[in-house]
Amino acid sequence: MEDQRPGNEPIVRPHFRWVAITLVFLATLINFIDRMTVAVLAPVIRENLGLSNSQYAQIATWFLIAYTASHGLSGRLYDRIGTKRGFSFSITLWSLAAMSHAFARTAGALSACRFFLGLGEAGNWPGAAKVIAAWFPIEKRALAMGIFNSGAALGSAFAPALIVFLQTRFGWQATFLVTGSLGFVWLALWLAVYREPPSIAEGARHSEPWLPLLRQKRVWGLILCRLLTDPSWWLYLNWMPLYLYNARGLSLKEISVSAWVPFVMADIGSLGGGWASGWLISRGWTPMNARRAIILLGATMMSASIMVAWAGTAWTALLWMSVVTFGFQAWVNNVQTLPSDLFPESSVGSVAGLGGVGAGIGTIISTLIIGWVVDHFSYEPVLIAFSILPPIGTAVLLVWTMGRRGTPVTQ
Repeated sequence: MEDQRPGNEPIVRPHFRWVAITLVFLATLINFIDRMTVAVLAPVIRENLGLSNSQYAQIATWFLIAYTASHGLSGRLYDRIGTKRGFSFSITLWSLAAMSHAFARTAGALSACRFFLGLGEAGNWPGAAKVIAAWFPIEKRALAMGIFNSGAALGSAFAPALIVFLQTRFGWQATFLVTGSLGFVWLALWLAVYREPPSIAEGARHSEPWLPLLRQKRVWGLILCRLLTDPSWWLYLNWMPLYLYNARGLSLKEISVSAWVPFVMADIGSLGGGWASGWLISRGWTPMNARRAIILLGATMMSASIMVAWAGTAWTALLWMSVVTFGFQAWVNNVQTLPSDLFPESSVGSVAGLGGVGAGIGTIISTLIIGWVVDHFSYEPVLIAFSILPPIGTAVLLVWTMGRRGTPVTQ
């Protein structure tokens, strides 16, 4: 039996929804494995190639620059050529870039590899938003977003063990070849299984120009809220091991057996936040009220960063970090459904991509500021600031994007 749904909800076969989102989940898992390989192998690579700390920082920055720009470019590309071809292009590019790390012998070559990895990997997010908009009814979209985003949390938690295993058995160059090749395995499955919804398969594609979108306050609300709030996730993704080691005195062994906990909690928050808004909708809440409730809860939980700074022990700090990461994933899953809730299908990729651009700009700026503040002061001012920014970003979102005009196109 097929469902007839208005607006952004084309004719779908319900069982294929779960096939589609499983494929996107696997792509996200591979995305984070490829992304984290350099970070995990950084001590070995720096020693083998003779890289300074400044050179390594520059390599990481080139990834972020490309990743930020590519959110907007990829969203536009997906709206123009469709999700199947768009995902095929993105994962081919990032898998080739991931494998090319094995042949890099200088800082410049590694920077180029990271740049092209960032160009490809960013496409995963506007692509996922379009898959969800195409195949899921509005009450199931946040749960679908949670399933796909759980690939990021699981990748962050378990990729280090896989990468270290491969490095100790085969060496760092072979590790890049193995992890990079995972994308081509996924690509074969994607091409064999995935199909576009009927309206897209028949060639009914139209993408709205960027300028009209950028004239809309609700688009800017989404961009600014991501700029202010997403750095909270990257704070723990990039700085948690250093914080636990330098500020809390944990050994590398203690970090290896404990630092996964906040990411597992993030995974639970990803799925729980998506399920909760769908459950509220099924209980009679409007989609915007359901999203608003979970977004507010997530922003409140992210304010627990201040408790990380004030925690008496490292283990208590880890507990509060877990509250923050849980809250962020519940928050972001509902925020990332808004392009498909509030905009026509032809603009979903572009709007989702613009939100990613905001997130990337905020992350680049905050990364530079965090390094300077920690060098000159401590982690405490950073953690206090990051307890304030999510509520501010959420307030912008609620007023500019989810206000009176924030009515789902499917209602």
